[in-house]
Amino acid sequence: MSLKRHVSIPLMICVVIFSSYSICAQIPDSPDEAVAGIPVNYTEAKVGEFDLPDVLTTFDGQQVTDIQAWNELRRPELLQYFETEYYGRVPATAPAVTWEVVNTNPNAIGGKAIMKTLAGHMGSPEGPTIDVTLYIPTAAQGSVPVLVDLSFGFFDFGAAGGVGPDGKVFPGSPAFLIDHGYAYAMIKYSSIETDKSGQANLNLVRKLALAPGQDKPDPDEWGTIASWAWGVSRVIDYFETDPAVDAQRVALTGTSRLGKTVTWAGASEPRIALVIACCGGEGGAALARRNYGETIAHLVESSRFPYQFAGNYQKFAADPSTSQVDTHCLVALMAPRPILLSTGVSDKWSDPHGEFLAAVAATPVYKLLGKQGMDSDQYSNVGEMVGGELSFLMTTGGHGSTDWDLWIQFMDRYLKSKP
Repeated sequence: MSLKRHVSIPLMICVVIFSSYSICAQIPDSPDEAVAGIPVNYTEAKVGEFDLPDVLTTFDGQQVTDIQAWNELRRPELLQYFETEYYGRVPATAPAVTWEVVNTNPNAIGGKAIMKTLAGHMGSPEGPTIDVTLYIPTAAQGSVPVLVDLSFGFFDFGAAGGVGPDGKVFPGSPAFLIDHGYAYAMIKYSSIETDKSGQANLNLVRKLALAPGQDKPDPDEWGTIASWAWGVSRVIDYFETDPAVDAQRVALTGTSRLGKTVTWAGASEPRIALVIACCGGEGGAALARRNYGETIAHLVESSRFPYQFAGNYQKFAADPSTSQVDTHCLVALMAPRPILLSTGVSDKWSDPHGEFLAAVAATPVYKLLGKQGMDSDQYSNVGEMVGGELSFLMTTGGHGSTDWDLWIQFMDRYLKSKP
């Protein structure tokens, strides 16, 4: 299945990088660089050969051939491995969250929406708050599906909700979602835990969760990605108390490091019904064994982002193949729920090609569960969304580029009621 808006086919460079897949790379080779003193490869022929762990073979060698074995054997061990070795488990000392509706505007977006300002008090009424702005369509009959935007907080849509002075609606804004029959919730990610490169970022929820005598999380405990994902779960807790929102139809999106976050959140939180992960790259859906663009070594270099992951993650920096998993296993943990991996054609740092390969390699799990993934190992055209419940899209832009026309089609296909 594919959906198209516009198709342009750039220079195609076809190479074979490992035995199972014939690859047509849509990003032309570029000169190598260095980031934080670590080389960066942008040449397909230099990626080399690698083998991926079979997503349907358990760590002790058992073949998974039915849904029960996936649910009872393979999925639990993959989830635990990512939890303890990649993102970090949520400690038992994580604080409780109490929700407060701080403000309500019943006439937002020209009367089309009710806007609520929410504060999730972490630990105590005086504790730091998870900051959320929620827009609910006033014309809705009953509860509606909701898109949760785990956001950097660059935009304050306010009562206008993304409608400009000329009346045009900003794609992906609250007004855009309201017009399509969805509620919209924006979470300011840094209100859950801070995010400053080269620092520990033990300032908000992870600081509150430190046990007596503990000065940093244990090596298998949460980095900031896991803490941001934890915050998404707490917002879903609130949705379960708000009759205007359908807590069983929660879609989640995020970009860049938040694209990594929403991929992990979807894998670990079963209440998330659909994920759109935008340009997550390394540490998200892009294959770690594929030496192209950013690598684990770049992520965990001390001046960059080691705090985003569990301490255990650093041991894979020298050789990602020492891990028992790769990110196709992470993508497969979302199954059978829908996930769209959305990338940008010029975003070589995030390796859109590596995300496509992860989708291809995760497809057997979707098929096992009676769903559709990639029906070909040939790279899709720019502007063409391919797949089913597991879909891939490469847009015409670079890092953080979106295609809301196709994103909303993906959401409508799986979240809107069918006759």
